[in-house]
Amino acid sequence: MTFDKSKFLNVLMAVTSLTMIFAHRVYSQDKRPNILVFIADDWGYPNAGIYGDKVVQTPNFDKVAKQGVLFTNAFTTPSCSPSRASLLTGRWPHQLEEGVHLMGFLPNKFPNYVTLLADQGYAVGRYKKGWAPGQYKLGGYMDNPAGPAYPDFETFFKHKSKDQPFCFWFGSHDPHRPYEQGSGLKSGKSIDDVAVPAFLPDHPTVRSDLLDYYYEIERFDREIGHILAILDAAGELDNTLIVITGDNGMPFPRAKANLYDAGTHVPLAMSWPAGIKPGQICEAFVNYIDLAPTFLAAVGTDVPNAMTGSNLIPLLDGTEGHEKRNKMFMERERHARVRKGNVGYPARGIRTENFLYIRNFRPDRWPAGDPEFGNIYFGDVDKSPTKEYIITYRDNPEVTPFFERGFMKRPPEELYDLSIDPEQLVNVAGHKEYMAVLKQLRRQLKQWMQDTDDPRLNNKGDLLEEYPYTSSSYKPSAK
Repeated sequence: MTFDKSKFLNVLMAVTSLTMIFAHRVYSQDKRPNILVFIADDWGYPNAGIYGDKVVQTPNFDKVAKQGVLFTNAFTTPSCSPSRASLLTGRWPHQLEEGVHLMGFLPNKFPNYVTLLADQGYAVGRYKKGWAPGQYKLGGYMDNPAGPAYPDFETFFKHKSKDQPFCFWFGSHDPHRPYEQGSGLKSGKSIDDVAVPAFLPDHPTVRSDLLDYYYEIERFDREIGHILAILDAAGELDNTLIVITGDNGMPFPRAKANLYDAGTHVPLAMSWPAGIKPGQICEAFVNYIDLAPTFLAAVGTDVPNAMTGSNLIPLLDGTEGHEKRNKMFMERERHARVRKGNVGYPARGIRTENFLYIRNFRPDRWPAGDPEFGNIYFGDVDKSPTKEYIITYRDNPEVTPFFERGFMKRPPEELYDLSIDPEQLVNVAGHKEYMAVLKQLRRQLKQWMQDTDDPRLNNKGDLLEEYPYTSSSYKPSAK
């Protein structure tokens, strides 16, 4: 038998590679990584420099993305309480009972990665907005599901034990409204540089409002830089799994609280020098439900079966192909208390590379809230100069289409061809040439609803609207 030097070298290289991977994983288990989540309030895709936005400056987000992974197809629920609940529990909002809504509560029977890591000896804490808004004590929590509050990260970091791994949640209030009107202009930005999304009217009022939104994104990014500097000085950056994201789309008409990309598509970057190869761009479809399983897998603990999301690490180390993640599902129920009877606007959707399909279960209702409800109008759209401009000038032929898309009632089904209509302006659900696509996506959405036990299946989900919209005066019934 002759000696095949080439084959021997190939085997040797393979063994060496496996040994290095095994050694790395043992190291990772011996020195469990820190988990650090930065979550902005109402920050939508693609408003970051690394995504190509030429106005907003996000050097710290961009740096983390370059040191790890930049996700281009990350999605979540377009409402903050259920979105944050999904991040914590790895479950779809409709699987979280009272946690499905804004201003509800999150039952603590659903495993929460923060609680699980605290039980395993992690120092846990948060700063500013955690899981919110809602009343966490009604869900059985003694403290916010995102962790106990600290005055800042530096205080938390100084008070934990020296060798103790940590899990920290930094929940910025930026870029949530209200804004200091004109803050973007005052910062030196020009309204001439703004690229106005096609679903909004191109007017100086709107451009200035977008600059104010950018100003608050940049403030969030500076806060990221401050915390990263603390970790760098302490030598903790290499073994910290960092995630930076936004909890839903930007607070403008037809964005936040809607299933269009402007409401569900969010920035996402992840780095972990000790565990993730740098310089990656991930085009696979991912969701907030995937983050909790990823954190638990990274620290070497079992992922509870109750978590329906998937660990992303195999996607990032090449052991899982991107082709398996070629679509994403989305949902919304009640956002704010803005309709008679305190009902929501239930909808489900499926997003692929080329299409967005939306099923509106109550097309008789107003998607943006009732035109008049107490002292508010169209209340699922945050008060803003942009909202006021569109409503005030809705009879102007140049503004009317924007009002109709953002505030008027919608059909039971919507379908958008993203190859020719990336900002989802023209509903082609009734076009004959799209009938095959419509049927296919309708079938896939129904299958997902069946697989995840969605109460909305077969239009029987009104029980979800029986869950409370809590307030400072809310008290549970004595059943």
